[in-house]
This record gives sequence, C-alpha cells and structure tokens, in this order.
Amino acid sequence: MKFLPLLLGNLRRRKTRTALAIGSFTVALFLLGLLLAVRGAFNQGLDVAQADRLIVTNKTSMIQPLPFATRDKVARTSGIKALTYANWFGGVYQDPKNFFAQFAIDADTWRSVYDEFVVPDDQWAAFLADRQGAIAGKAIADRFGWKVGDRIPIQGAGYPGDWEFNLWGIYTGRRPNDDLTQFWFHWKYLNENGPEYARDLIGWYIARLEKGASAAEVGRTIDGMFQNSAFETRSQSESAFVQGFVTQFGNIQFLMLAIGGVVFFTLLLVTGNTMAMSVRERTGELAVLKTVGFTDGFVVVLVLIETVIVAALGGGLGLLAVKLWSLAGDPTGGMLPGFYIPVQGLLAGFAIALVVGLLAGALPAWSAGRLKVVEALRRV
Repeated sequence: MKFLPLLLGNLRRRKTRTALAIGSFTVALFLLGLLLAVRGAFNQGLDVAQADRLIVTNKTSMIQPLPFATRDKVARTSGIKALTYANWFGGVYQDPKNFFAQFAIDADTWRSVYDEFVVPDDQWAAFLADRQGAIAGKAIADRFGWKVGDRIPIQGAGYPGDWEFNLWGIYTGRRPNDDLTQFWFHWKYLNENGPEYARDLIGWYIARLEKGASAAEVGRTIDGMFQNSAFETRSQSESAFVQGFVTQFGNIQFLMLAIGGVVFFTLLLVTGNTMAMSVRERTGELAVLKTVGFTDGFVVVLVLIETVIVAALGGGLGLLAVKLWSLAGDPTGGMLPGFYIPVQGLLAGFAIALVVGLLAGALPAWSAGRLKVVEALRRV
C-alpha cells in the first residue's frame, strides 16, 4: 500500500489518456456482457431443459399438428409418468410489435410436467374454473401492466377472430433464467371456438419420464407406434428439441467468439500502446528508481499493476453497466425473454479483463525491467 500514491500519481500524469484507456475497457466489457446475455437468451432453453422431458411433434414439421385421438396411445407408452400438450396460438395484442408466446395448454396436466413454473394455488383454481381463463408470466404482465382480474383481448392470426381472456394468475419461475414471458389459456376453449379445420388437433406433446427411463428408448417406441401412418411422429429429448430450434438462427457461438476476439485483440493493442507510451515518458523516473536500489522485478511489477488497475476499473464499470441494464429485462420486446447475465458470467468477464490487462502490460513492463540506468539517464 505504501507505493499506492506512486501508482496513482503515474495514472494521473496523463488524465485524458488514462480515462480513454479505462473507457476502452468499459466499452469492451460492456459489449462482452451484452454478448453473454444474448448467448444466454438463445441458449435459455438448453440451460433449463430437463433430462426427464420428451417432446413429441409431427415428423414433417413442428407446425404440422397431431390428432387429439393419439393422446391416449402416447400416454400409455411405457416409461411415461405424465403427459401434457399444447398448441401455438400466435395472436396479436394491441400491436403486431407486441410479440410474446401464447400457448393453448391442457390445464389439467400442465403443472405435472412443468413444475418449475410457480402459480399460487388459488390463482390456478380460478384459472381452472373459467374456460376463458388465462395465466401470464410475470415479465409479460409487468411489460403490459396486467394484473389479476384483467380482461385481455387478443386478435387471432392462425385462429382468426377476436379472442378475450380473463387473467386469473401470474406465474414466476424457480430459477433466474426461467421464461416468464409466456401466456397460457385453455386448449379446450381454443378447440371449442376455433375454426373447424383446427378442431381436435394438438401442436405437440410434452412427456415427463419415469425415473430411470431413457428418453431415446421411449422416443423410439412412440415413433414406432406411428410409423407409416398418416401422422408419423418425431420424439426428442427437450434439450435436443431446443438445440434444433436454436441452430435455425445460425452459429451464435461462433459469431460471439469472432466478435469477442476482434474486440479484445484491438483492446490489447490499444492498451499495450498506451502503456508503452507511459513507460517511454517515465524513462528518467524509472532509471532513478533503479539508481536508488529498486530492482528490475519491482519496476516490472509496478508497470503491470498500473495496467491491471486500468483494466479492473474499466472492466468493472463495463460489467456493472451491462448488469444494471439487464435488470430491466428483455430490451427487444419479447425476442430474447431470457436476457440475463449470471454471476458466473460477470466473474468470467472480470477475469478476462484482468488477463487482457496483464498481457497488454507485459511487453512495456519487460522493456522497463531491461532498462539500463546509464542509457536511460543519457536520454533525459
């Protein structure tokens, strides 16, 4: 600590340059945090997918439905503990920009499969008692200012017409990255009031497996039952199903690595050049330090600590800024419902900032350590 005034004095020597160096780290770590949040949002389903859940869809495409008559046959499959189903609704609330997921669900079985979503028992009971009842995630309710008891009008798209729902519950999640942007209502209400061509059709099944049951084996059994029928199925574990959905958006992982690599390589060059200039300006001072007895190692550490201080300040500010921004929720209005930065991501980002600081200061510190006193004083 006795050398802290010396370190701070060196950093204050060129205030503008120091501020710009700190700002470079701030912007870079803000961008890194943003990339982590976007990656987390795209991989949200993978992070929360459970190994004991199986998704059964039409083999042709997920948008092709399955007949309701297949439900009992699927439910009787060995290894299945609970079975529920849902349809994608795809309606519009007030404005087409107000995108959020709307599912017509089997209310009687939904909670037996998705126990990570928490709904107060009294709210769920009110939902079950009303065929026009609905449940909304906390994030979507907060976004539109909904409260329990509100009447929610939605304009149907795939299911034409004006649909109205009574909001009887707001669900939360047991984990910080659970999707709280969904809107659930009764499949029976949709089936009774939807168009004739959509009657008695199911979008997909979600099966919860018994302990020890293999998702692959149960899936093969289900698919085998409907092989060569008019409604062949495709059964996948929940993680495989979500992974297939994510890959439709391209290689997000590679894109993040490419952008992050360019940003930090540039940051490394900028910071290294900044510290090299600082060392050149202080050649005489460093020579005096060596003259009065300070070792080459001390000079090296002194320069490295200066760089690490800049990296820590800038990186900390950048990560703090993006964390505060992420607390406001999804900035895209529903496209990235899992916009969230975990503590592990913040710690990893801070560690990266420190490593970049050490690397950027390594060459200037090495040069300062090799500085010959006589040659340095001759330059002054």
